[in-house]
Amino acid sequence: MSALAEVEADALAEWRVARAPYYLAVGDEVAQFRAAHALRLPLLLKGPAGCGKTRFVEHMAHALGLPLVTVACHEDMTAGDLLGRWLIDADGTRWQDGPLTLAVRHGGLCYLDELIEARPDALTVLHPLADTRRVLPLERNGELLAAHPRFQLVVSYNPQPGRDLRPATRQRLVALAFTPPPVVAEVAIVVHESGLAHEAAMRLVGLAERTRALDAEAAEALSTRMLVRTAQLMVQGLAPRWACELALVQAWSDAPERVQALRALVDALYP
Repeated sequence: MSALAEVEADALAEWRVARAPYYLAVGDEVAQFRAAHALRLPLLLKGPAGCGKTRFVEHMAHALGLPLVTVACHEDMTAGDLLGRWLIDADGTRWQDGPLTLAVRHGGLCYLDELIEARPDALTVLHPLADTRRVLPLERNGELLAAHPRFQLVVSYNPQPGRDLRPATRQRLVALAFTPPPVVAEVAIVVHESGLAHEAAMRLVGLAERTRALDAEAAEALSTRMLVRTAQLMVQGLAPRWACELALVQAWSDAPERVQALRALVDALYP
């Protein structure tokens, strides 16, 4: 192994989760992930923002003893951002692996968060990696990289009307659907992550449940993540009404009627 490869391998190892991230299973998702991992099947996690997809991947990476490389996809991300590029330094030019290439070369989970946001050319490079070939063509480097035996690709996205992965990409993936956790589980998560008292957490989750009933958009917006942050502010000493205003009401929407509706629920719960 070259000196550069050793440095890259050490850098990848640093992304290993130091301690087990808390995750409360609400179904068979852990067993299903393990089954997909045993076959190294590329896995799609789909569900609303803040429902626990990223935490689940972190939990599974630790449980499997694998390094985790996470990439937050965005509309300006190119294939080169994933694969790598040639750099110029004092010694001339050198190739630097991108995050996907690092994971493929050294083994581990590569998690592409919100894959739907990436440009089409960035998705296309995944195709030979996500089917039976399990190879990553590095055309700029003149290399056809076979995936490390420990490598697994995991991607996620938030389904919305009019947005979907192309069939050529989606049909290469097996999928797990995520939804907001049941009330009992969500209360347990809020208590664990914030330290808020159980009764107070139940009131907060009850508020979210009433708001989620307003419409489908609310169900996506009021996530478990938002509830945890609200609870953390309460534990910090902020009055419940102001904690809700900061982490729920104003974070939920800019539409005046929606803000007023949620604020009315908060005022009724925390007079």
